[in-house]
Amino acid sequence: MKSPRGFTLIELMVVVSIAVLLMLVTLPNLTDKAVREQVAEALPLADIAKAPIELAWRASQPLPADNAAAGLPAADKIVNQRVVSVTVAQGAIHILFGGRAHKELAGKVLTVRPAGVEDARIVPLTWLCGNTAPPDKMIALGQNRTDLPLKFLPAKCR
Repeated sequence: MKSPRGFTLIELMVVVSIAVLLMLVTLPNLTDKAVREQVAEALPLADIAKAPIELAWRASQPLPADNAAAGLPAADKIVNQRVVSVTVAQGAIHILFGGRAHKELAGKVLTVRPAGVEDARIVPLTWLCGNTAPPDKMIALGQNRTDLPLKFLPAKCR
């Protein structure tokens, strides 16, 4: 008597259902990674505003109150595919997501703010992303308006 070769329909369905379950488990992780990459893609826009803020700091002047004081274009002119505006407020840089950003990012803000040693302005500023705490002996300057969920922040912003 010969044994049949191949798979039965039930065996095939079990294998397919296991494969589907594995894909469903990994899908959220892939989505979160894609959203984190979009956030990381937006961070270079903050570099535009860092130079005038650092210049004011070194000159012992007040940090720029807004884009105009920093010598930057209007907030809605600093954009990319994922970002609809970059606003400077009291030295903090607020990145507003929209446009082609993932739906979880739309309308959310990521703040990049300086931290410095108030009585030693010769010490360069350190830039804090999101909810990052300032280093010892430094104080964070400007208001943190970050409202992105923690899972979407890049590692350096957590």
